[in-house]
Amino acid sequence: MDIEAATSPAISLTAAAAKRIARMIEQEDQDGLVFRVSVSGGGCSGFQYGFSFDDSVRSDDLVFERDGVKAVVDETSLGLLGGAEIDYVEELVGSYFQVNNPNASSSCGCGSSFSL
Repeated sequence: MDIEAATSPAISLTAAAAKRIARMIEQEDQDGLVFRVSVSGGGCSGFQYGFSFDDSVRSDDLVFERDGVKAVVDETSLGLLGGAEIDYVEELVGSYFQVNNPNASSSCGCGSSFSL
């Protein structure tokens, strides 16, 4: 499979998320980093979201881009994240990445895990 930016994103980043990711990558001081979004089993609702930086794009990754920031998602995780929007929220109690996932039937109180 050829890895290229998707033309109609199955996931999207808000402007706030792209801006925060760009700042975080800049702080890492390492060229070529991408923001990896994943889903794994666990958490209090059955599945949990994962966010990390990666210096490579794997053969089963799809790449989504906003404002020069690249987010990558593996095919398996994309099956659970299709149509999701990733936002960055800053509140008095803290700041965090929030996933608005239309596939989730419920999520935990902290928003880091979900069920189908």
